[in-house]
Amino acid sequence: MAARSGAAEALVLLLLCFGALEGAAGSEPPLKCEELRLGQYMCDEPKIDNSTQEPMNCTNHTAYVQCLPAPNITCKDHLGIEKVFTGHEVGFYKPIECRNVNGYSYKVAVALSLFLGWLGADRFYLGYPALGLLKFCTVGFCGIGSLIDFILISMQIVGPSDGSSYIIDYYGARLTRLSITNATFRKMQTYP
Repeated sequence: MAARSGAAEALVLLLLCFGALEGAAGSEPPLKCEELRLGQYMCDEPKIDNSTQEPMNCTNHTAYVQCLPAPNITCKDHLGIEKVFTGHEVGFYKPIECRNVNGYSYKVAVALSLFLGWLGADRFYLGYPALGLLKFCTVGFCGIGSLIDFILISMQIVGPSDGSSYIIDYYGARLTRLSITNATFRKMQTYP
């Protein structure tokens, strides 16, 4: 009888140890809130600056919006604290892309190019004084340079000299210039 109770105790002890090991192996560290899937959080709309039509606090082409995890989601917030969210607390700040602008208006640049481009006013406005002076002295390269500059400015190929973007009067889709660099993946073409 004593051997039987000793075997039962050993079996119970073995099961408890095995259960503890399995529980320790199954426990994963909690997710960061940034790693939540779509539908497990909701982000606020960015606050738009009326004068630039870009998200407020845009630095280095990035702005941040608050994101709220759904109720009863457990994750680590932006401070690294693990908690269960109720749907009203900020869990993390999601980066969104924005354009850096420094006060150059697209409408003003196009109007200057159209009406005073032959005097070089468009190039002076955009921060290219040498080209503006050259256009002034040659009367817009006899009109041909003015026409070319009007097309380039209208298509946003020529922008402000400081590398910033134009201020455009609406928030939404913009022209995006595509370019090929050394980091661009190129697929080899095979001919039949």
